[in-house]
Amino acid sequence: MRCSTAVKMETPLDGFGQARFMTTRWSIVLSCSDSATDQEKAEAALAELCKIYWRPVFAFICRQGHPVPDAQDLTQEFFAKVIKGRLLQSADRNKGRFRSLLRTALQRFLHDEGDKRHAHKRGGDLRFVSWDDWMTEAPSHLSIPERESDNWSPERIFDVRWAATVVERALRRLGDECEKHGRRRVFDVLSSCLSADRQDVSYATFARILGLQETAVKNLVHRLRERYRALLREEVAETVGGENEIDNELRYLCAALSAGE
Repeated sequence: MRCSTAVKMETPLDGFGQARFMTTRWSIVLSCSDSATDQEKAEAALAELCKIYWRPVFAFICRQGHPVPDAQDLTQEFFAKVIKGRLLQSADRNKGRFRSLLRTALQRFLHDEGDKRHAHKRGGDLRFVSWDDWMTEAPSHLSIPERESDNWSPERIFDVRWAATVVERALRRLGDECEKHGRRRVFDVLSSCLSADRQDVSYATFARILGLQETAVKNLVHRLRERYRALLREEVAETVGGENEIDNELRYLCAALSAGE
């Protein structure tokens, strides 16, 4: 995998201002953290954030040596406690990205869990969402070289899985938008261009496949890249504490994907 050249560190054309940023999930969690009346709203936003992170958390736990069934139970219990606020409440949620706060909480959780491993059956009635639902909702389409990743640290596994999930969510949204406008085939054919260097894109080949003029294909690729960049930025914005952190988190995402090549 590599970071798409379409990910530029700039404000997208549709304008990503502070008013829009304040409606993101992590901002909702932060703004509601001290308000009991909005606790339900904050928990719903936090639950949506957690759905993005189940795969990196699960991969991290597996890399720590836990068998798959135990890792599933631990993942469920971890997220249940996060949503109920028992793991993030001690963190300074006004500082830092959700990704880094969650990873710190996960390391603390596993350390504490090791101390009480035999005290009770993991999982129990703390169910975040069914495991089958997780697998159906977010199948991984970005491959990680298994032979190389065997030597990766749990922290690197977490970051690469996180970056891949964010990219997949942006791509899925872009595909859904194209399908809504009757252009699913255009997306299916041209989506590979989003992660390819411009010199590697054969516009003539795509023009023949789609039955379009080469100029039209170039315009479509440009528009897809612009929209993909905006959607990727939106996905990242959901998990940071301020608009000024988005670009740095995008750079971190690119670095994580590059490390996964």
